[in-house]
Amino acid sequence: GTARHDREMAIQAKRNLSKTTDPVERLRLQCLARGSAGIKGLSRVFRIMDDDNSRTLDFKEFVKGLNDYAMMIDKEEAQEIFRIFDKDGSGTIDFDEFLVTLRPPMSNARKEIIMQAFRKLDKTGDGVITIEDLRGVYNAKHHPKYQNGDWTEDQVFRAFLDNFDSPYDKDGKVTTEEFMNYYAGVSASIDTDVYFIVMMKNAWKL
Repeated sequence: GTARHDREMAIQAKRNLSKTTDPVERLRLQCLARGSAGIKGLSRVFRIMDDDNSRTLDFKEFVKGLNDYAMMIDKEEAQEIFRIFDKDGSGTIDFDEFLVTLRPPMSNARKEIIMQAFRKLDKTGDGVITIEDLRGVYNAKHHPKYQNGDWTEDQVFRAFLDNFDSPYDKDGKVTTEEFMNYYAGVSASIDTDVYFIVMMKNAWKL
Protein backbone atom coordinates (compact mmCIF):
# COMPACT_ATOMS: atom_id res chain seq x y z
CA GLY A 1 0.00 0.00 0.00
CA THR A 2 3.00 2.31 0.28
CA ALA A 3 2.83 3.48 -3.34
CA ARG A 4 -0.74 4.63 -2.84
CA HIS A 5 0.16 6.38 0.42
CA ASP A 6 3.03 8.04 -1.36
CA ARG A 7 0.79 9.39 -4.08
CA GLU A 8 -1.78 10.65 -1.58
CA MET A 9 0.92 12.25 0.52
CA ALA A 10 2.50 13.96 -2.48
CA ILE A 11 -0.87 15.41 -3.55
CA GLN A 12 -1.57 16.56 0.00
CA ALA A 13 1.87 18.13 0.33
CA LYS A 14 1.43 20.06 -2.92
CA ARG A 15 -1.95 21.29 -1.72
CA ASN A 16 -0.57 22.45 1.64
CA LEU A 17 2.40 24.19 0.01
CA SER A 18 0.21 27.01 -1.22
CA LYS A 19 -1.10 27.61 2.30
CA THR A 20 1.99 27.63 4.49
CA THR A 21 4.30 30.56 5.15
CA ASP A 22 6.69 28.76 7.49
CA PRO A 23 9.95 28.27 5.55
CA VAL A 24 10.90 24.96 7.18
CA GLU A 25 7.41 23.60 6.60
CA ARG A 26 7.64 24.70 2.95
CA LEU A 27 10.91 22.85 2.52
CA ARG A 28 9.47 19.78 4.22
CA LEU A 29 6.39 19.82 1.98
CA GLN A 30 8.52 20.22 -1.15
CA CYS A 31 10.42 17.10 -0.10
CA LEU A 32 7.27 15.17 0.76
CA ALA A 33 5.73 16.13 -2.58
CA ARG A 34 8.31 13.69 -3.96
CA GLY A 35 7.10 10.84 -1.78
CA SER A 36 8.32 9.44 1.51
CA ALA A 37 11.90 9.13 0.26
CA GLY A 38 11.97 12.86 -0.54
CA ILE A 39 13.77 13.89 2.64
CA LYS A 40 16.22 11.03 2.19
CA GLY A 41 16.85 12.26 -1.35
CA LEU A 42 17.72 15.75 -0.14
CA SER A 43 20.12 14.32 2.42
CA ARG A 44 21.81 12.35 -0.36
CA VAL A 45 22.35 15.55 -2.37
CA PHE A 46 23.88 17.23 0.69
CA ARG A 47 26.09 14.23 1.29
CA ILE A 48 27.54 14.48 -2.22
CA MET A 49 28.32 18.14 -1.61
CA ASP A 50 30.05 17.53 1.69
CA ASP A 51 33.47 17.14 0.08
CA ASP A 52 35.48 17.08 3.28
CA ASN A 53 33.17 14.56 5.00
CA SER A 54 32.61 16.95 7.90
CA ARG A 55 28.88 16.06 8.02
CA THR A 56 28.23 19.81 8.07
CA LEU A 57 27.32 22.36 5.40
CA ASP A 58 27.99 26.04 5.13
CA PHE A 59 25.43 28.41 3.62
CA LYS A 60 26.88 28.24 0.10
CA GLU A 61 26.78 24.43 0.09
CA PHE A 62 23.30 24.50 1.57
CA VAL A 63 21.95 26.75 -1.20
CA LYS A 64 23.73 24.75 -3.89
CA GLY A 65 22.23 21.55 -2.49
CA LEU A 66 18.72 23.01 -2.56
CA ASN A 67 19.24 24.15 -6.14
CA ASP A 68 20.65 20.79 -7.24
CA TYR A 69 17.58 19.13 -5.79
CA ALA A 70 15.41 21.66 -7.64
CA MET A 71 13.84 23.12 -4.52
CA MET A 72 11.92 26.30 -5.19
CA ILE A 73 13.34 28.57 -2.52
CA ASP A 74 14.58 32.14 -2.79
CA LYS A 75 17.70 33.41 -1.09
CA GLU A 76 15.94 35.17 1.79
CA GLU A 77 13.97 32.04 2.60
CA ALA A 78 17.12 29.90 2.40
CA GLN A 79 18.85 32.32 4.81
CA GLU A 80 15.96 32.08 7.23
CA ILE A 81 15.97 28.26 7.13
CA PHE A 82 19.74 28.18 7.55
CA ARG A 83 19.51 30.43 10.61
CA ILE A 84 16.91 28.13 12.18
CA PHE A 85 19.18 25.10 11.74
CA ASP A 86 22.41 26.85 12.67
CA LYS A 87 21.50 26.79 16.34
CA ASP A 88 24.91 27.70 17.69
CA GLY A 89 25.54 30.43 15.10
CA SER A 90 28.71 28.74 13.85
CA GLY A 91 27.91 29.41 10.19
CA THR A 92 27.48 25.70 9.46
CA ILE A 93 24.63 23.27 9.95
CA ASP A 94 24.79 19.68 11.06
CA PHE A 95 23.33 17.09 8.65
CA ASP A 96 21.70 14.92 11.22
CA GLU A 97 20.12 17.82 13.06
CA PHE A 98 18.80 19.11 9.76
CA LEU A 99 17.19 15.77 8.91
CA VAL A 100 15.61 15.37 12.34
CA THR A 101 14.09 18.85 12.18
CA LEU A 102 12.87 18.29 8.64
CA ARG A 103 11.29 14.98 9.55
CA PRO A 104 7.50 15.23 9.71
CA PRO A 105 6.33 15.37 13.34
CA MET A 106 4.82 12.14 14.70
CA SER A 107 2.54 11.44 17.64
CA ASN A 108 3.93 9.56 20.62
CA ALA A 109 1.69 6.60 19.77
CA ARG A 110 3.43 6.30 16.39
CA LYS A 111 6.91 6.72 17.84
CA GLU A 112 6.15 4.03 20.40
CA ILE A 113 5.03 1.44 17.82
CA ILE A 114 8.09 2.22 15.66
CA MET A 115 10.29 1.66 18.71
CA GLN A 116 8.50 -1.62 19.43
CA ALA A 117 9.35 -2.82 15.93
CA PHE A 118 12.93 -1.63 16.39
CA ARG A 119 13.32 -3.46 19.69
CA LYS A 120 11.90 -6.63 18.17
CA LEU A 121 14.50 -6.48 15.38
CA ASP A 122 17.35 -5.47 17.67
CA LYS A 123 17.85 -8.95 19.10
CA THR A 124 21.11 -8.06 20.87
CA GLY A 125 19.60 -4.94 22.43
CA ASP A 126 22.57 -2.71 21.62
CA GLY A 127 20.53 -0.03 19.85
CA VAL A 128 21.68 -1.00 16.36
CA ILE A 129 20.12 -3.51 13.95
CA THR A 130 22.67 -5.65 12.09
CA ILE A 131 22.58 -8.77 9.93
CA GLU A 132 23.17 -10.81 13.09
CA ASP A 133 20.01 -9.37 14.65
CA LEU A 134 17.91 -10.22 11.62
CA ARG A 135 18.75 -13.92 11.54
CA GLY A 136 16.14 -14.88 14.10
CA VAL A 137 13.47 -12.39 13.11
CA TYR A 138 13.34 -11.98 9.36
CA ASN A 139 12.97 -14.98 7.10
CA ALA A 140 15.16 -14.56 4.02
CA LYS A 141 14.01 -17.83 2.49
CA HIS A 142 10.82 -16.28 1.12
CA HIS A 143 12.75 -13.67 -0.83
CA PRO A 144 12.48 -14.30 -4.60
CA LYS A 145 16.20 -13.61 -5.14
CA TYR A 146 17.09 -16.17 -2.49
CA GLN A 147 14.73 -18.71 -3.99
CA ASN A 148 16.19 -18.41 -7.47
CA GLY A 149 19.75 -18.63 -6.15
CA ASP A 150 20.83 -15.05 -7.01
CA TRP A 151 21.42 -14.01 -3.43
CA THR A 152 22.68 -15.61 -0.24
CA GLU A 153 20.75 -15.18 3.00
CA ASP A 154 23.20 -12.43 4.05
CA GLN A 155 22.64 -10.53 0.81
CA VAL A 156 18.89 -10.59 1.40
CA PHE A 157 19.45 -9.25 4.93
CA ARG A 158 21.78 -6.56 3.66
CA ALA A 159 19.29 -5.39 1.02
CA PHE A 160 16.62 -5.29 3.71
CA LEU A 161 18.83 -3.17 6.00
CA ASP A 162 19.71 -0.82 3.12
CA ASN A 163 16.05 0.22 2.97
CA PHE A 164 16.39 1.83 6.38
CA ASP A 165 20.04 2.80 6.28
CA SER A 166 21.06 6.42 5.77
CA PRO A 167 21.45 6.92 2.04
CA TYR A 168 24.89 8.49 2.47
CA ASP A 169 26.26 6.00 4.92
CA LYS A 170 25.20 2.45 4.12
CA ASP A 171 27.16 0.48 6.66
CA GLY A 172 24.81 -2.47 7.17
CA LYS A 173 23.86 -1.09 10.57
CA VAL A 174 20.57 0.64 11.22
CA THR A 175 20.34 3.00 14.18
CA THR A 176 17.17 4.05 15.98
CA GLU A 177 17.52 7.42 14.28
CA GLU A 178 17.66 5.91 10.78
CA PHE A 179 14.72 3.62 11.52
CA MET A 180 12.70 6.60 12.78
CA ASN A 181 13.64 8.71 9.75
CA TYR A 182 12.45 6.01 7.41
CA TYR A 183 9.11 5.59 9.16
CA ALA A 184 8.58 9.34 9.51
CA GLY A 185 8.37 9.44 5.72
CA VAL A 186 5.91 6.55 5.67
CA SER A 187 3.97 8.07 8.57
CA ALA A 188 3.49 11.38 6.76
CA SER A 189 1.33 9.60 4.21
CA ILE A 190 -0.98 7.98 6.76
CA ASP A 191 -3.64 10.16 8.34
CA THR A 192 -4.74 8.28 11.43
CA ASP A 193 -2.66 6.83 14.24
CA VAL A 194 -4.90 3.79 14.37
CA TYR A 195 -4.24 2.93 10.74
CA PHE A 196 -0.49 3.49 11.12
CA ILE A 197 -0.36 1.24 14.20
CA VAL A 198 -2.32 -1.53 12.49
CA MET A 199 0.04 -1.33 9.51
CA MET A 200 3.12 -1.60 11.77
CA LYS A 201 1.63 -4.47 13.78
CA ASN A 202 0.90 -6.42 10.62
CA ALA A 203 4.27 -5.69 9.05
CA TRP A 204 6.27 -6.72 12.11
CA LYS A 205 3.85 -9.17 13.76
CA LEU A 206 3.86 -7.12 16.97
